[in-house]
Amino acid sequence: MKDVITVGLDGTPESLSAARWAAHEARLRNARLRLLHSWVMLAPESSAHPVDERDQNYWPHRIMNEAREAVRAQEPDLPLEESLATKDPLEALEEAAGESDLMVLGSRDLGAVSRYVLGEIGLQIVAHTETPVVLVRNRQEPSATESDRDVVVGLSLHEPCEALLDFAFHSAARRRVTLRVVHGRHLPAHAYNRGGGVEPYVAEMTAKDAQRELAEALRPWRERFPEVRVAERVELESPAPALLRDAVEAGLLIVGRRHKRRMLAARIGHVVQAAVHHAPCPVAVVPHE
Repeated sequence: MKDVITVGLDGTPESLSAARWAAHEARLRNARLRLLHSWVMLAPESSAHPVDERDQNYWPHRIMNEAREAVRAQEPDLPLEESLATKDPLEALEEAAGESDLMVLGSRDLGAVSRYVLGEIGLQIVAHTETPVVLVRNRQEPSATESDRDVVVGLSLHEPCEALLDFAFHSAARRRVTLRVVHGRHLPAHAYNRGGGVEPYVAEMTAKDAQRELAEALRPWRERFPEVRVAERVELESPAPALLRDAVEAGLLIVGRRHKRRMLAARIGHVVQAAVHHAPCPVAVVPHE
């Protein structure tokens, strides 16, 4: 454990919300919060801070100051580190992710066109880093009521899920809330009859098999975290819509992303796509092998 949470700042309302969310998470983890802003055009620092827009470094300092004030107003005693990096933002964020337990970024919410809200840099970070990334939209920072909302995790049973469950159980334990585990499973082809309907017996057996597998996957984690309340649910449909329904009242949605070391293109799976673009709560994307 590095005991560091890094939040990337770009001066938008979303990045301020991300900073507040990250500060809350850092307090829960007893971790240090790093505020990071990167701009390749940063000039060498003078002894005095820039005071007006004529100074080349005015806006980077203003962005950092606004984030610091927002964090201090919420968590006045939180250990805080500030970093203004003279390098490409993607390079700075990737480097910081490797030095952190968690990376937090803002994600724009554009309503009807929100399926395209994740910017290129955020997409690159989510797709390539080995560090969990949380995406926070404007006004998604924890409030007095939202911090008590359940944690939801989408679980696939066809690939390793240890890293995902470790993140999910720890998140629910820190918040002292229920962990809701959702598993979506498609019906097999033979479940559909010639009339287009579903054979009830096949659907029932598919659901029972999935419930048994889910219970078995969760058993060692329930034993390790006896204090965490767990609610598990199997849906015979695509995982994405099942997760988004549960996320409506959630405080945090957690999804896994298979980490492929040799993947060059920035790609994320359809479940992660749906979660980060449409979930109404902060979304944690946890890479795993």
